[in-house]
Amino acid sequence: MSTIKPYKVLIAHTDVPPEGIDILRDKCEILQVSSEPPNNRIEVLEKIRGCHAAVWGGRDLLNAEVLDAAGPQFKAVSTMSSGINNVDVPELKKRGIPLGSTPAMLTVAVADLAVGLLIAAARRFQEGRRKIDSDTWENYHLNWLLGQDIRDSTVGFYGFGGIGQAIAKRLSGFDIDRVLYTTRNRVSLDIEEKFNANKVDFDTLLKESDFLVIASPLTQETQGLFDAKAFNKMKETAVLVNIARGKIVNQDDLYEALKSNQIFAAGLDVMDPEPLRSTDKLLALDNVVVTPHVGYATKRTRIDAASLAAHNVLRGLAGEPMLSPAY
Repeated sequence: MSTIKPYKVLIAHTDVPPEGIDILRDKCEILQVSSEPPNNRIEVLEKIRGCHAAVWGGRDLLNAEVLDAAGPQFKAVSTMSSGINNVDVPELKKRGIPLGSTPAMLTVAVADLAVGLLIAAARRFQEGRRKIDSDTWENYHLNWLLGQDIRDSTVGFYGFGGIGQAIAKRLSGFDIDRVLYTTRNRVSLDIEEKFNANKVDFDTLLKESDFLVIASPLTQETQGLFDAKAFNKMKETAVLVNIARGKIVNQDDLYEALKSNQIFAAGLDVMDPEPLRSTDKLLALDNVVVTPHVGYATKRTRIDAASLAAHNVLRGLAGEPMLSPAY
């Protein structure tokens, strides 16, 4: 005899790992979309009717249209991401619906990729591969394809939360000299001492960083912040790494800064727009290393994020504080 389950939960993506979904099955009837984004909006709006909660995957927008389709019994949702740009937060707050996210689960994977991008850009991996592909590998110049040293460098962070600190932890093994960071609020003295870190204003961050890592949320204040004016203040030997959001960087200005060697190189896991077209002018440059927004893309990370999102939903359904609330 089957037990009637008190809640219906929509899994709003096809790729949510079963380890997360299984956590919900005891108390919840599970519905899951079967069509791939971005063409599954109609299915989402249909299947969310009568649901009490959702695990929200992908980048489709969770807004009033979705909440209206769900109905007044809808009471909890969690993303499987660090950012919540795909959620109309004021609308959820207005309706008193708690929102979970999973930033802690992504920290390790994103930090690992950031270090990879930093090394790849500093040591000219992209340009070197193109030399091989074009049969222009030189073996007679001692100063061929010289890159930038990480050892004894100043690493700057625009945003120094969990991911920024995880990157700094990894880079400490490369014998960097010091860390600078620009944030709204100062981190604790213990963290500053741990990473030999100092809070500085934005201009100082730009002028003194050998490597500058963007690890901040996308907000009205940060959108387009890294523009021609900012790049003109950076060292010509500087390497920019962005693992945050593409819109924080003015991509046309970045292209000009890289093309004119105003800065040395860039490593990007995020761009504007995404997906970036194969014909984008940025990809023609030798001094940029690009990965297709895969900072979170390890199997363990996805399972951990799905599991935390499921627990967020269960807590929200029970009227309890979520393990990882977004607000």
